[in-house]
Amino acid sequence: MSDTNGAAIVFENVSLAFDDKVILDEISFSLQPGHMKIVLGASGAGKSTILRLILGLLKPDAGKIWVNGTRVDELSEAELMPVRADLGMVFQESALFDSLTVRENVGYRLYEETRQPIDEVDKRVAEVLGFVGLGEFGDRMPSELSGGQRRRVAIARAITSRPKIVLYDEPTTGLDPITAVTIDDEIIKLRDLEHVTSIVVTHQLRDAFHIATHRAVNGNGNGEVRFEKAPPDDQEDTEFLMLRDGAVAFEGPAAELRNSRDPYLQSFLS
Repeated sequence: MSDTNGAAIVFENVSLAFDDKVILDEISFSLQPGHMKIVLGASGAGKSTILRLILGLLKPDAGKIWVNGTRVDELSEAELMPVRADLGMVFQESALFDSLTVRENVGYRLYEETRQPIDEVDKRVAEVLGFVGLGEFGDRMPSELSGGQRRRVAIARAITSRPKIVLYDEPTTGLDPITAVTIDDEIIKLRDLEHVTSIVVTHQLRDAFHIATHRAVNGNGNGEVRFEKAPPDDQEDTEFLMLRDGAVAFEGPAAELRNSRDPYLQSFLS
């Protein structure tokens, strides 16, 4: 095993093709604990494929992938289970269980897959629902929630088991701009206040730059969180990863991406 230098996620020359279509072509990047990568690219560029490879749902044709120090590209389904236990996943469509209450959805993994006492699980569920601003919604059914509330429940469910890494697949798609910012702010809170390592796959540029350039700060001891423009040094913790034709077209912070003179990047950002 090569030295991953304590990185949470490492891709080393990863390639994947479906028949003759190359999806990823020798992709390499690393993500440090507590940091974030925002993955951009045209439709079909391989953004969501990166998440599936991290989860072990796909195997690369070549290259190596490490998650929290464990090489995952050669693991069996059974061997992947402990790796996945440290991953939270927020899907584009929320993917909630319609027959379960909000509380049951959020606690599902702990109720079903651990032997934690019920009162401890209930306490953790209440904690994460409070964190995403839905403390009063535990007994509601998903059908009673707005689109933005469903996404926040999905985020709560993803973090209930305290995973070190959270993966977001198009978390604001289909939401109006005001609601989308509330989801962006939840993602920022997890990065800055919980120090969760994260990968955000999105094609929503406005949301991507909001997440990359803002930070969450605890209020004056009153439990409130405020969001503000992050100073340049803080913005370094979040990097963009731009994919083009299966390769990395750009990797770096928001300011560097905005100032790039590369014609492709300029056309994408416009």
